[in-house]
Amino acid sequence: MRAGIYIHIPFCKSRCSYCDFATDIYRGSKAVDRYVSALAGEIASAEHKGRVADTIYFGGGTPSLLTPKQLEKIVESIHEIFDIRDNAEFTLEMNPGTVTRENLDEFRMLGVNRASFGVQTFDDHALKLLARGHDATDARDTFSMLRASGYSNISFDLIAGLPNQTLDAWRKNLREAIALEPEHLSLYILEIHEGTPLAEQVSSKRQPAPDEDLAGEMYKLMQKELGAAGYEQYEISNFARPGFESKHNNKYWRLEPVFGFGVSAHSFDGIDRRWSNERDTNRYVGLVETGSSPLVTDEKLDDRQLSAEFAFLNLRLREGLKRSVYRSRYGNDVFVEYGEELARLEKLGLVAIFDNSVVLTGQGMLFSNEVFEVFV
Repeated sequence: MRAGIYIHIPFCKSRCSYCDFATDIYRGSKAVDRYVSALAGEIASAEHKGRVADTIYFGGGTPSLLTPKQLEKIVESIHEIFDIRDNAEFTLEMNPGTVTRENLDEFRMLGVNRASFGVQTFDDHALKLLARGHDATDARDTFSMLRASGYSNISFDLIAGLPNQTLDAWRKNLREAIALEPEHLSLYILEIHEGTPLAEQVSSKRQPAPDEDLAGEMYKLMQKELGAAGYEQYEISNFARPGFESKHNNKYWRLEPVFGFGVSAHSFDGIDRRWSNERDTNRYVGLVETGSSPLVTDEKLDDRQLSAEFAFLNLRLREGLKRSVYRSRYGNDVFVEYGEELARLEKLGLVAIFDNSVVLTGQGMLFSNEVFEVFV
């Protein structure tokens, strides 16, 4: 089975108020150089020599803060270990205002063929609230530069349910996104994560708590607007023009092998082993520089864990959980194993059951966590 490769770049110009990812403030190229060297060293010591891979994904953080030379060093280390297919999907996450036309051209020469950047909203006031460090004009300009540089596979993110965001404001965001005609859109309902600045603002009443009913209306609206514009909802939060679904993210949802490198990166061997790296950047770099492993978790999953995870991850996809695939992979009939629970969910209108599959309904996508609890 062909693998995916995930590379974590933690550096950001500023920390978004809602973010709980492993990130660090960008303080100049010297610190990034040291991290890149450690990252290349970790990749060079990987036990996957010659393994075929057909997706590469640079996430973060803000990978677009890398210089072309820094990116080149990491890419070279990947090619030294992995057998990268000629048609591999190579995604680089970008933030508006962090790229130039020259950098974009050089990134493409290094193999980047898919851009994913975080717009989040086209409302400048909301962007300031989120501490995004860019405005809506930066987002539009970045999109224009990507097109001018020849990128024909562009994805960007939007967030619904922001503090004080109205349904009309969300509709305006959707329509502006559609007008730009990206190939892919990832649309999320805002989640408040403990320990983030936004969580503190909500708990202290400086910002309103999320309105779940309004968020539900926003979710239904995005399904309607994007469907009418020709985007297919192939996963709970992801929409694409036909043929532009994220190949890399599909690997996670199908429990296929993904090898992660860098601070906080997670890996799965596609069989039964999962491991993850140190979350603190300085500790990660120090461990690699001294020849120590940066791993902080390494576990074998049993069949029950694997089959349950496979079930609810596949249910995230529009095509749903295939009965025959589940049986061939785990030796059990999902309709028998979870028969009573599935029947209950069908009566609630959250899933639809067919001869060979179970799929989430539109309502089920909105209340997916209630469905997934059956398998956890």
